[in-house]
Amino acid sequence: QVQLVESGGGLVQAGDSLRLSCAASGRTFSSYAMGWFRQAPGKEREFVAAIRWTGSITYVADYADSVKGRFTISRDNAKNTVYLQMNSLKPEDTAVYYCAAESGRRSIMIPRTKGGYDYWGQGTQVTVSS
Repeated sequence: QVQLVESGGGLVQAGDSLRLSCAASGRTFSSYAMGWFRQAPGKEREFVAAIRWTGSITYVADYADSVKGRFTISRDNAKNTVYLQMNSLKPEDTAVYYCAAESGRRSIMIPRTKGGYDYWGQGTQVTVSS
């Protein structure tokens, strides 16, 4: 049974940093995209960032415009874990953050939509006060 378990959320002030972790179990995702989405109250779940092995020697990452330059996604395949380093947090970053993983490559592009991912975590709350 595949499980994705997020951790690292919390309550911080604007300008602070947090690092989210997502530990996967039940299978490995080293060749597939893993990513983060978030959902604020009353809003749709939106793409934040994702990362995928290129098949060569590097990873490629993709970010939503709203977090580019502030958030960094990384992964440790040995631990089957993906991370999201969030710096310069803003109140508008407040949301439940969900980890997601694809089960196979449907496209050469990293998926940016919920439908591109097959596995989801339960979410971790991030609250940024002003």
